[in-house]
Amino acid sequence: MRAWPDLYIPQLHSRFQVPQLALFNTSAQTIETLPKKSHYRMYVCGITPYDATHLGHAATYLTFDLINRFLRAMGAKVDFVQNITDIDDPLLERAQRDGVDWKVLAQSQVDLFIGDMTDLHIIPPQNYIGVVEAMPLVIDAVQKLRDAGTTYEVGSDIYYRVHSDSEFGERSHYSQEKMLEIFAERGGDPKKPGKEDPLDALVWLSQREGEPGWPSPFGAGRPGWHIECCAIALHYLRPDASDDYAIDIQGGGSDLIFPHHEMSAAQSRSIKGQKFARSYVHSGMIGLDGEKMSKSLGNLVFVSKLISSGVNPAAIRWALMGHPYAADLMWTDSLLAQSTIDIDRLQLNLARMEVAPTDEVIAEIIAALSQNLDTPRALDAIKRWMQSTEAGATGGVAGELSRALDTLLGIAL
Repeated sequence: MRAWPDLYIPQLHSRFQVPQLALFNTSAQTIETLPKKSHYRMYVCGITPYDATHLGHAATYLTFDLINRFLRAMGAKVDFVQNITDIDDPLLERAQRDGVDWKVLAQSQVDLFIGDMTDLHIIPPQNYIGVVEAMPLVIDAVQKLRDAGTTYEVGSDIYYRVHSDSEFGERSHYSQEKMLEIFAERGGDPKKPGKEDPLDALVWLSQREGEPGWPSPFGAGRPGWHIECCAIALHYLRPDASDDYAIDIQGGGSDLIFPHHEMSAAQSRSIKGQKFARSYVHSGMIGLDGEKMSKSLGNLVFVSKLISSGVNPAAIRWALMGHPYAADLMWTDSLLAQSTIDIDRLQLNLARMEVAPTDEVIAEIIAALSQNLDTPRALDAIKRWMQSTEAGATGGVAGELSRALDTLLGIAL
């Protein structure tokens, strides 16, 4: 599928030293420094296109955009793949509710998402892959699981034995009771009769009347959620067989820790024999005015509506970067208003002929980002620079700072 337009990313001057990146690894439950490599593989789970891009999406894709930018600033190549879950129950249900073709609904929301990512200055993935487009890969992955003896049938559906992976549960660190609770809330079917284990994951759903299906060696149907990302990541990121891990970073929102990332990783290990991701990185959830932001509550804030109302996309980035990426954030109108003021102020300061010294602030931004994407510290450094500039300090190069803000933070003014 077509991604959004590529971006020009300015190069940092060679006098700026960019250290290795340290990130909180959900699996290890600690901050770890990524090994020094010339080539990183990153997979980020994409949208299910039945509604427009909301601030929760924006926060997630901003987080991995910052990681992408930093790894590139280190001089590394980054292979970045993102999927689109363009066949799933919520999409079919929304299409039926609205009386539209599910393919038309999906494409309309993907188009909106692409526009939002372009406006937010997010670096596009090299491969932006819809599940429908990748169906042959998914069918092949299901067949490999069957060949490995890790699946069984419940009626005409196929399930994966999650404990085929001896490390199942070690990425998410939830108790059995908590896994069952979350599994039921997030698309699982722990009480389905005939399952060997209530946590076993659906990998192929036989075609139901009135629903789409694809031919396969195991009958017409469509895939389960977790095998889709597994198949796409393993194919498009081309793991190095000599590495202990298939990819370097698996990313998404914290709501994907379980079951999605846990089960995708287990299935990948059964197919490939490698551990899946070296680091599992998760962004926090976004709330609104004291409440959880969700489709069911009808309190989503859509990126496209903010921008069409005149909000500067850079102010949205700035607002989201004002808190630790892994922490939940409560969005308010006042937060956006202050961020708009900050961005306008920054633009005015960067337009000055004389500005405060800039090497120090660029170095501090780099240092902050290297330590688990400490964006609040980076923004504080920029605010102190603005104060110094407004107080009359000189000796800096506004153009160089402007380029660095684009390179590292995606703030293009």
